[in-house]
Amino acid sequence: MDDKQIIDLYWARSESAIAETDKKYGKLCHRIAFNILADPRDSEECVSDTYLKAWSVIPPKRPVKLSAFLGKITRNLALNRYEKDTAEKRGGGEISVALDELAECIPAPNSVEGMVDNRILTDKLNVFLEGLAPEARKVFMRRYWEVCSVREIAEIYGISESKVKVSLFRTRGKLRTFLEQEGIAL
Repeated sequence: MDDKQIIDLYWARSESAIAETDKKYGKLCHRIAFNILADPRDSEECVSDTYLKAWSVIPPKRPVKLSAFLGKITRNLALNRYEKDTAEKRGGGEISVALDELAECIPAPNSVEGMVDNRILTDKLNVFLEGLAPEARKVFMRRYWEVCSVREIAEIYGISESKVKVSLFRTRGKLRTFLEQEGIAL
């Protein structure tokens, strides 16, 4: 079933919308949630919450790209859960490593000004990503959007872990340079 048909099911308030969403995007949502939370039960709950959130916002919203829409919901819910779970015990895990890697490239919105500038930063990141070679973009998105480990990325694309690390290092360097040229304070 294509995305338009699934979205039409949501608009018709058909319960089969959830089943069709799970069939088509369940693995993606589970992977994103698990890569952040590293717990199967928490990940399952996060994906269920994703479907509930999608049900509550479609309609009136009509997503242009359903996979990105669901991925963003899942990612935000998982990050919120992760933050809550680690508020007292700042543990390790892939999310901490990935965020530390990006900390040197992307400023954190610690102020009201920073939050306002977040939209500008998002637009700049989209321009940057569009300018990357497809392989570098895919590796970057797997690492920092889906929060996949270096090993996972290497397995997915059939390349060595060192090639993944080098690609990520170079892409972060390009991102830092790009943002500085665009006047984004790091």
